[in-house]
Amino acid sequence: MNSKQKKTLYRIIAAAVLTVAAASAPVKGYSELFLFLVPYIIIGYDILRKAFLGIVNGQIFDENFLMAVATVGAMLLGDYAEGTAVMLFYQIGELFESCAVDRSRKNISELMNIAPDYANLEIGKGQLERVDPDDVEPGSIIVIRPGEKIPIDGEIIEGESVINTSALTGESLPREVGAGDEVISGCINMSGLLRVRTTKEFGESTVSKILELVENSSMKKSRSENFITRFAKYYTPAVCIGAAVLAVIPPVFRILAMSSQPMWSEWIVRALTFLVISCPCALVISIPLSFFGGIGGASARGILIKGSNYLETLSRAKYIVFDKTGTLTKGKFEISEICPEGISKEKLLEYAACAEMNSNHPVSCCIKEGCGQKPDGGKISGQKEIGGLGVETVYDGRIIAAGNRKLMKKWGIDVPESDKPGTFVHVAIDGKYAGFILVADTVKPGAKAAVEKLKSKGIKEIIMLTGDVRNAAEAAAAELGMDKVKFELLPEDKVNEVERLMELRRENEKLVFVGDGINDAPVLMRADIGIAMGALGSDAAIEAADIVLMDDDPGKIPEAMDISRKTVRIVYQNIVFALSVKGICLILGALGIAGMWAAIFADVGVMVIAVLNAMRTLYTRRDKNVGK
Repeated sequence: MNSKQKKTLYRIIAAAVLTVAAASAPVKGYSELFLFLVPYIIIGYDILRKAFLGIVNGQIFDENFLMAVATVGAMLLGDYAEGTAVMLFYQIGELFESCAVDRSRKNISELMNIAPDYANLEIGKGQLERVDPDDVEPGSIIVIRPGEKIPIDGEIIEGESVINTSALTGESLPREVGAGDEVISGCINMSGLLRVRTTKEFGESTVSKILELVENSSMKKSRSENFITRFAKYYTPAVCIGAAVLAVIPPVFRILAMSSQPMWSEWIVRALTFLVISCPCALVISIPLSFFGGIGGASARGILIKGSNYLETLSRAKYIVFDKTGTLTKGKFEISEICPEGISKEKLLEYAACAEMNSNHPVSCCIKEGCGQKPDGGKISGQKEIGGLGVETVYDGRIIAAGNRKLMKKWGIDVPESDKPGTFVHVAIDGKYAGFILVADTVKPGAKAAVEKLKSKGIKEIIMLTGDVRNAAEAAAAELGMDKVKFELLPEDKVNEVERLMELRRENEKLVFVGDGINDAPVLMRADIGIAMGALGSDAAIEAADIVLMDDDPGKIPEAMDISRKTVRIVYQNIVFALSVKGICLILGALGIAGMWAAIFADVGVMVIAVLNAMRTLYTRRDKNVGK
């Protein structure tokens, strides 16, 4: 508990003890009033103050006004115990709600702690200056010591270490990094000293964007929250008018009917009970708390949701469209197969790496990495890169050709066609075919399990849209279990395809697009919900998306759906429960059947139950089979 909550708790304890003492005292009249006034003022002075300020500022109809009118009225009518008890239990409910909000804020507040306080700027050989991260220009050299937060996105130019990414991704597994690796702000350097060349300004770095998303998420309200806001705006004045009518009209009718006993006190008590019952605290508090809890629980798992409206919309998703490269696949070439003819696999790979020695093509880099050992540059001569075909190199006196089928045809070598997905690098040595190396973009671990999980959640159709060639696209779609695949698409083709799908779906069925590249930004904005891969995704995609997955794991999408559906389900439970109980108690209160103690339950009791239910949004069972 914070200091304010502790102070409220002490007031509740003191008021409860004094209320019990007053109820036990054998006194009547003004002495009894005085004994109850002490705990009433101790526990209710802040509510009375807020109600008075609301009247002065023209904002009359709120829960403070209702509590003040109801309890003061009860005290004036001689129901001292009931008036004090209503205020006491209301404050208990408020304290409980405050603690619940703090608990739901915990995950987000932990996320907000990723903001770095300083950066160690290198200003000379071995000289460092501690500066504000905002003052560091792109291209500057910063030093990150063990235990420090990485303040700005950049590339490691010296040093090796292990970094903790849990604050961003929700995963506790550390990541090893070294020279040439990119690091993102908000992570913690666990071991070695790192020298990093910054690639962005602090305002454009990952940590700044995350904090901005979190801070702005509460501004984007869901339909349910907007409904409650509008509902409370008209509901509170209506029940105040209803209470006034209940207090005045029945006694007036008795007077007009020549009754000698208009029974003003009885109907005023009913009106005051009616006011206490009608207080909309359960709805006004629990529904925003439910969405806040859902967003906080998601952020703890590395799922950043930009607003409760997106959380609610995701619960109605029926169509999910995926980009391929970098979303469902790693977006990085790897050697998937080595097929030599007449030589060993190691020798074939060595010759291919020699041929690709001076090429920066992604496929060439993949082969050189796969070889492991760097070829002897002194043995290489006469290297020639042939556009659209491959490379030719003289290595240790032998002519090596490495490239596609057209290059082999140039050497008079016939290579059979293959339907295998990926890029074939055929190798010939001194005009004789030596085999091929197949390089492909591999599917992310857990991507297939994520697709299966989405299908089990009632998703009608899962579609892949990609600019890749047919063979690679269809092979990846078959491996992942996609319902449909569209290939060789330009960015505008993806937008057109998503628009076509959105026209075919029903009004209450939402379409989700998941992507990572800069060319995915238009589609992310066009879909009902755009989900971007945050760790390796482009800034444009993250900016355009409604939900960001900080560790690029497709398995987080079913998790996000679980959180959204559970949150919305709890919101509807609270709405139905609160309105049902209050409706029944309002009728019973107007008829004189429900007294002030029933009113306390209808107000404080319902609020506590609704808040308890809302707090369940913080905890959603993680499916251990997804993402592995």
